[in-house]
Amino acid sequence: MKKKESQITVKVGLDENQVPDTISWQATDADMENEQSAKAMIMSMWDPQDGNAMRIDLWTKDMLVDDMKVFMFQTLLSLADTLEKATGERNLAEDLRDYCAHFADKSGFSKPEDAQ
Repeated sequence: MKKKESQITVKVGLDENQVPDTISWQATDADMENEQSAKAMIMSMWDPQDGNAMRIDLWTKDMLVDDMKVFMFQTLLSLADTLEKATGERNLAEDLRDYCAHFADKSGFSKPEDAQ
């Protein structure tokens, strides 16, 4: 029996200096008919052979600083959820969530909920 496959496509438009000015994506299993635009993306994959993370971090030149802070906060918070779900390490995930609250405070959010 053939395994089901899903495809995620990311397109990055570059300006004359090779700086991203557009990012769009589409997934075959998503409920979307058209590409979705984005201002930033973080993609990480684990290389089991070398035992390290491979990453692609991109943002468009018009991504606002305050939006980037919110994006980073939400990404860190979701990583805490992923850590807990994947490993069962609730205490370690809570430590990361505590850092997220600190990050929100340092970023100028009055409450972490304001960044969600």
